[in-house]
Amino acid sequence: MFFKEVNEVDLGETSIANIFIDIFMPMADGLYVKVYLLGYKNACDTGCSPKFNNSSIAKNLNVPLSDVISAWKFWEGKNIIKMHKNDGYDDFDYSIEFLDLKKLYMENIPVNTKSIKSNSDSIVHIAENDSIRKMFNSINQIVGRYLDQGEKLSILDIMNKYNMSSDMIVCAYEHVKDKTGSSKPVKYIEGIIRNWYDSNVYTPQDVKDSFAVRSERYMLYKTIFNELGFPRQPSKSEKQLIDEWFDKFNMDIELILEACSKSKNISNPSVSYINGIIKSWSNKNIKNLEDLKIDEQSQRPKENVTKNISPKNTSGDAYKKTKFHNFNETFTQYTPEELDEIIEKSQKEKFR
Repeated sequence: MFFKEVNEVDLGETSIANIFIDIFMPMADGLYVKVYLLGYKNACDTGCSPKFNNSSIAKNLNVPLSDVISAWKFWEGKNIIKMHKNDGYDDFDYSIEFLDLKKLYMENIPVNTKSIKSNSDSIVHIAENDSIRKMFNSINQIVGRYLDQGEKLSILDIMNKYNMSSDMIVCAYEHVKDKTGSSKPVKYIEGIIRNWYDSNVYTPQDVKDSFAVRSERYMLYKTIFNELGFPRQPSKSEKQLIDEWFDKFNMDIELILEACSKSKNISNPSVSYINGIIKSWSNKNIKNLEDLKIDEQSQRPKENVTKNISPKNTSGDAYKKTKFHNFNETFTQYTPEELDEIIEKSQKEKFR
């Protein structure tokens, strides 16, 4: 039960349409709601200073001016306000026109969706779909409460915006619950769905496969950085380079680790240095350690030939030529009898 104290002192009041509270407020985070209410109060208060603007809201709420502009862009996306750029060079200088929410409701203008009207009857009609009804029931169990009308409208809006099935919405809620241990607002769920959409993940099986790949790739990052001796996580640019080694160059992890080992004598090793080695190997179509071994052997053919033909004597001493190598070995042209005759004749000449 809720009731209001009656007070005769008039400090001013701002009347806000229930449609904002019932449907639009649950779509946004607290800051966006504060910006809307503070701006709306100023628009309704004829006695308010004309100098009150977006900078005034930023100072009042102690937030950056860019956050205030982001809030207005969010509400403009919901078709409940219009932003009018003022003359000048200030990119943050806007006038805000608040649209009539009652008129919006009566005319059944779609709220950031092509097929869903922003009223209770539309939600009930959509919920008659069996898969939608099961989706809402599953989400109720995950978050531990019943979804309100605004949350349901936002969920259906997400499904239409990103063309996601009801199974993917439930999968997103389950993922958030497992990851954080608590339920999160619909805007948080939309962030998860948007990331999946940008990553071409469209089914629960795609989600499982994506997590498996990320887990495996994380271990590869860790292995490579351990080999390089880096006691930190890789940066985004370093991850992109490492991903190319696997996805673009199709390198084996053993070959990549071999490249990392070549940086041990470098004063300032880096992923960029290893990337140069990987690219040079890729240009030679080297994909694994066996390819690298063959390439290294092909670089030393002359050296190996020189070693194989170097003459050595049986004692291990270096082979040296003497004056006897200048003689022609013609004695092999004579028979034993002819040699005896030559030797005998030589002896007779010697002692004559």
